Amino acid sequence: MIYPLPAVMVSCGETPEEYNIITIAWTGTICSDPPMCYISVRPGRTSFPIIQRTGEFVINLTTERLARATDWCGCRPGRKYNKWKEMGLTPQQSKVIKAPGIAESPVNIECIVKQEIPLGTHVMFVAEVVNVSVDDTYMDENGAFSFARAMPLVYNHGHYFGLGKQIGKFGWTVERKPKKG
Repeated sequence: MIYPLPAVMVSCGETPEEYNIITIAWTGTICSDPPMCYISVRPGRTSFPIIQRTGEFVINLTTERLARATDWCGCRPGRKYNKWKEMGLTPQQSKVIKAPGIAESPVNIECIVKQEIPLGTHVMFVAEVVNVSVDDTYMDENGAFSFARAMPLVYNHGHYFGLGKQIGKFGWTVERKPKKG
């Protein structure tokens, strides 16, 4: 009952012929210095041997606008479908690795696998973040990423949701209030 989870599309592959997309909810940040994250993938998925062989992938954050593509790419096998063409998504050349990002995604996180951990039904790929690309459309006037503009997509027990309104920020309960008078 850890909720909600990010719903991301992970892209992988070294050549256009093998490029694939897998939808992942088992993902997250695990270290800030060096920046590291993880994805957990079932070994039977088309993307699994590609990521295992190449040692790289891109985590592409999703939006409410990408909800249909996010779900479809998680339900259809890459062995039978070209998910890029079927969903009208554009492979975008990454800056550091060979795996492509998804141009329609607001944020592309390029990752290099550092460790594989078999966990049962899934294998966790622990990875170092080697580059992050952000679409300027989603940046606010202060140069910060705008969640309101991006409208991120999250996943909870078989359902997709938008994030809703902001109710606070880190440390808001303990920050000092300016003295009156």
